[in-house]
Amino acid sequence: MNITTLKENQYYILLIDGELDASSSITLDNALTEALSKKESKILVDCSRLNYISSAGLGVFMSYLQDFETEKISMVLYQVSEKVKNVFTILGLDSLIKIVANKDEAIGLMK
Repeated sequence: MNITTLKENQYYILLIDGELDASSSITLDNALTEALSKKESKILVDCSRLNYISSAGLGVFMSYLQDFETEKISMVLYQVSEKVKNVFTILGLDSLIKIVANKDEAIGLMK
């Protein structure tokens, strides 16, 4: 798995490519830690190339929710495949993490 980080205007974008499992979740953890350290307030997570997420990957996202709330950071996942989105939905995590269809919708939530 690879994560590419981009800065577009005021948005910090993480593009996840591959499978997010126990061994690769460290990469996501590092990317989110970097966003926090840079005081990025609007994080968009492009999941168009994410084809699998394990409980470890979910755990990384969940572990940042309190920090993001405290620091007033917004995070939205977009272009999530049905297979991956179902994992969030089954576990009820879709009520804690914003998941939308596309980038424009994600940006719209942050205005």
